[in-house]
Amino acid sequence: MDQEAFPGGIHFAQKGSDTVMAQSLLKAVDVKKSFAGVNALKGINLEIYPGEIHCLAGENGCGKSTLIKVISGVYTPTSGHIEMGGKSYNKITPIEAIMNGVQVIYQDFSIFPNLSVMENLAFNSELADKRKLVNKKRMRQIAQDAIAKINFDVDLDEKVGALSVANKQLVAICRALMFNAKLIIMDEPTTALTRKEVNALFQIILDLKAQGIAILFVSHKLDEVFEISERFTIMRSGELVATGNTAELDDKKFTYYMTGREIEDLTFTPENVSEEPVLEVQNLKLDGYFDNINFSLKRGEILSITGLLGSGRTELALTLFGMRKADGGTIRIDGKDVILNAPDKAIENGIGYVPEDRLTEGLFLPRSIGDNAVIAEIDKLAGKLGLLADKTRRDEGERLIRRLSVATPDANNACNTLSGGNQQRVVLAKWLAIDLKVLILNGPTVGVDIGSKRDIHEILHNLAKEGLGIIIISDDLPEILANSSDILIMRGGEITASLKPSETNVAELSGYMM
Repeated sequence: MDQEAFPGGIHFAQKGSDTVMAQSLLKAVDVKKSFAGVNALKGINLEIYPGEIHCLAGENGCGKSTLIKVISGVYTPTSGHIEMGGKSYNKITPIEAIMNGVQVIYQDFSIFPNLSVMENLAFNSELADKRKLVNKKRMRQIAQDAIAKINFDVDLDEKVGALSVANKQLVAICRALMFNAKLIIMDEPTTALTRKEVNALFQIILDLKAQGIAILFVSHKLDEVFEISERFTIMRSGELVATGNTAELDDKKFTYYMTGREIEDLTFTPENVSEEPVLEVQNLKLDGYFDNINFSLKRGEILSITGLLGSGRTELALTLFGMRKADGGTIRIDGKDVILNAPDKAIENGIGYVPEDRLTEGLFLPRSIGDNAVIAEIDKLAGKLGLLADKTRRDEGERLIRRLSVATPDANNACNTLSGGNQQRVVLAKWLAIDLKVLILNGPTVGVDIGSKRDIHEILHNLAKEGLGIIIISDDLPEILANSSDILIMRGGEITASLKPSETNVAELSGYMM
């Protein structure tokens, strides 16, 4: 498997005993792209065929997003060219890409949250037709035709900002299909979706495939690559390292191509577990979200809590961190009853929280990496006079960055210059700067590539061995099975099952969740 695996513009696809010949829909030929002397793309070749599901994989920072922007006309390649619709383009504009049937659905979906579903869907059509007057009846018909393409049941008058992430994505898909899409590029489409929502999205992707629409599925999630794609292309450090049929790929090859290193599977084994619980929860209740929650956590344990969206799992985490005030029940830290009615109360009692959305809730992205790392201990560093010396702040930031092996040449760089995995390390570094007893992580590896995911798991294992009590909130079932001492299932605001990882599997966990 290499980048010459599918030379030329003709692709022969086996289907039963028939051989189907298809002309490539899109071809990137020796595409290079540099920014201020930095080579983001180093001679990439890529072919997409009508009606195929092609996975573009690679760790964060490998050049996937740059390649997408070259294909869609946002960036002009430094050299190389793009072939579409029988033409060769050294420079393609966004309009030319759209006219050739290319549509990109970015991670933020590029939708207007303050406008209705109808307005989001009809807006581009109105602009394209140069309409000067708004006709609500015409716009509603445009929107209805759009959602009918994928049988999407949604209130057209609902503000898009009020929709779930999954439904926002469906709005973006409907909008893409309105412009005679031949190739839909989906950039990390499952990052914020539950397993149930992922299944629904995959069914829509298969329906689009049946209509002859190609999908370039950008992801670094190994299980999804095997589940949905027929062919794959893997990038690393701006280079194409492998391409071929997904059926020829296995877990170890995929991981090696992605990271350039052999990664052994990790399984958590509790060590140095305390005799007494560090955290006890009895009959905890939050009206409208959960009721009668009971569990305990010892130092050295990793307790995972899973459940579908709406099960109450996130609200439970927020209550333990004082962001939601419990309506009943008892929380004990080291045997002492505590009232956690604000985050500072939780922090005073040794509880830290890593949110699911680290970008908006866990980090100050424009500030330096060092500043983000020390923010939780800023008062301690400043002392009684409230004066913080630059050297003290800088030295402590660099110490924490070294401890978590954050990959950066300079701690003064803005936090938004880091990959997702390194940003998550900074969030962890922030909490490790203070004397924690319990660390709660909501979606600890969401949006994190394979290599960083494994490294974060190893960090959590080591923290547990050092005596920290850890709670993981996640619906990544393989992650839970490999990184827990105990698993709690939540459904409908209640704990419905308590399981040992060694005594269950993904299928059984899914059954309990559903």
